[in-house]
Amino acid sequence: MSFDVAAVRRQFPILSEIIDGRPVHYLDNGASAQTPLAVLDAVRSYETTGRANVLRGVHRLAERATELYENARADVAKFLGVQPLEIVFTGGCTAAINLVAYSYGQLLKKGDRILISELEHHSNIVPWQLLRERSGVELDMLPLTQDGQIDLEALPKVLTSETRLVSLAHVSNVTGALLDVRRVVDAAKAVGAKVMLDGAQRAPHGPVDLRALGIDFYVLAGHKAYGPNGIGVLWARPELLEAMPPFMGGGSMIGRVTLAETTWAPAPRRFEAGTPPIGPAIGLGSACNWMAALDWTATHDHEMGLVQRVLDGLQRIDGTQILGPTSLQNRYPVVSFMLDGVHPHDVAQTLDSFGVAVRAGHHCAQPLMDRFDLDGTTRVSIAPYNDNTDIDALLAGVKHAAATLR
Repeated sequence: MSFDVAAVRRQFPILSEIIDGRPVHYLDNGASAQTPLAVLDAVRSYETTGRANVLRGVHRLAERATELYENARADVAKFLGVQPLEIVFTGGCTAAINLVAYSYGQLLKKGDRILISELEHHSNIVPWQLLRERSGVELDMLPLTQDGQIDLEALPKVLTSETRLVSLAHVSNVTGALLDVRRVVDAAKAVGAKVMLDGAQRAPHGPVDLRALGIDFYVLAGHKAYGPNGIGVLWARPELLEAMPPFMGGGSMIGRVTLAETTWAPAPRRFEAGTPPIGPAIGLGSACNWMAALDWTATHDHEMGLVQRVLDGLQRIDGTQILGPTSLQNRYPVVSFMLDGVHPHDVAQTLDSFGVAVRAGHHCAQPLMDRFDLDGTTRVSIAPYNDNTDIDALLAGVKHAAATLR
């Protein structure tokens, strides 16, 4: 079955806009994806005809809002192949990782070890550093290969009997490299360690079967997965959620409060203190349904065809270097590159003059940049609604930058 990119594009009004006299070639999806009409309609319907707080109200609007909110939890769970009560709504992917670092982190003790890698987003580094300062856990680091992938050959050297958690990017937000999850899980389980994946860059590219992965925690960001801002997801195995103490106190996370003590609600409510992001959660549920309705065999082929077009085109421009895999094997639609003699910000500004939106800089991955002695890269990140015109505009802009900026 062929992929009808024109039909997908029609669901995203911004893609047909002319802004400042230029068409929109949006290739910054790794930072924030666009939102389809179905998601906008779901949020608008709640905000305009069903807005009310959830869980504690007994009037019709409150009951309807609660039903919509819990239906969204079920929609996200179905997309991830898990049960609804294993899904915790958070304020974002960063908030989800911080929740694990604080709450699961309280179950760890001085001398326990956490393993991350040099390519992690800062949100999968800083919370563990803060935990180290609070509790005395130790941080170990997996190195990178020359093509910007996590060097899993080093696993036997860095995993120890004191390793309690391995927390890695499912897909790198800089190199697009896909993690060999099975290899990590097998090695981690051999020493009794849990595994968490940062799925921010993987979740927007089709349903994920978390059970089949064999992991213990998974996090994702709604705004990268065609949903609203201000919403994220933590999935954890139910026995872990049950063992973890609350992250924040107040509101819906309580069982019973007295002046002497408080008991906690069961998971996931235990981790959703106060009024949750109701509208964004409803939008994310709709986004998961939107993604699930796509033919992902055809969609993935379409996305990777565009990646190949980017790789081929960049390699024909003198002075470009690609950071990360240069083939389609074990990668997803994120491509970072450098142009000799030109700062990535200047490349991005030139591309903007061609109507092309990309990201430039360190991409919240400064240790990775330090590893390769880089000031930053220009990053292209592709979604199902991108097409050949977007890639052609990108390549034309890079050629212009190469000819005029050095």
